[in-house]
Amino acid sequence: MAQIVLGLGTSHSPQLSTPAEKWPLRAELDTRRTNLYAPPDGKALSYEDLLAQADPAIVKEITPEKMEARAAANQRGIAKVAEAFASASPDVLLMIGDDQDEVFHHNNMPAMCIYWGDSVATVPRDVTNQPEAARVAAWAHGDAAMSHPVESGLARHIIESLVDQEFDVAHSHYLTEGQGIGHAFSFVYSRIMNGKEVPTIPIMLNTYFPPNQPTPKRCYDLGRALRVAVESWNSPARVGIIASGGLSHFVVDEELDRKVLKALQEKDAQVLSSLPRERLNAGTSEIRNWIAVGGAVEELEMELFDYVPCYRSPAGTGCAMAFARWA
Repeated sequence: MAQIVLGLGTSHSPQLSTPAEKWPLRAELDTRRTNLYAPPDGKALSYEDLLAQADPAIVKEITPEKMEARAAANQRGIAKVAEAFASASPDVLLMIGDDQDEVFHHNNMPAMCIYWGDSVATVPRDVTNQPEAARVAAWAHGDAAMSHPVESGLARHIIESLVDQEFDVAHSHYLTEGQGIGHAFSFVYSRIMNGKEVPTIPIMLNTYFPPNQPTPKRCYDLGRALRVAVESWNSPARVGIIASGGLSHFVVDEELDRKVLKALQEKDAQVLSSLPRERLNAGTSEIRNWIAVGGAVEELEMELFDYVPCYRSPAGTGCAMAFARWA
């Protein structure tokens, strides 16, 4: 039978690929947001309202020196995840990520979807008319049109197994001509695989958009069901699985992040399954991808490479990055 031998988790925020001296450009974008979900109750605030209630001590977190140190820590974290992938050299990699109006839109937004075509494309992001902050980091999500192999046999087997396990999962056998898979997946190809490609299976969760976001418990159960599906495949394949995205953003929520990481390390299904949904909105919603991987790798031990809360404004906006391996 096939077996999951490797789990990985990585943030994929554009801030990861933005030089520290450019982080204030991303902070400038934050000042225009009107839906900054603030801990602890997840209430949507404008930047001005968020700033009014922010801890004044946050200004100490946005010095050039601290931002430079955290940018360097991010690159070490990505490198460790890429090294773990290369060292384990799985035969197949399941990629759990979220789609943000890239493949799916509000005319059809499945809660979870598995891609099972023979290959999947990545295409360059058009940032011609985007702010400088977006242009600076766009390369991280692929700067060339490419085709990537998909393990379609296992992907179809997983779809059928999930149906047998009472998951009403959507499927996609091809993308619209000229369309590419979302940035949660292109980031893995460009920054984690680094040219050492193996067949993949993109698994798309609707973490972002109400009203059909999977609950934390459903995400954890999905991970368990994915493991059952993999282990029932008649193949000796060594399978890896990666969570792409997270942790908290666009408002850093260190309390929630540390709770999630601790629960993942301790294999605490109860904590992960009962996380407050009101705190899993906007970018923080991508924690769902990590929860699903946690369910899939219960038999493996987690090593947290790093947790880096990357503040970029006195209001506490930014992106908290994390990098991890299960083996």
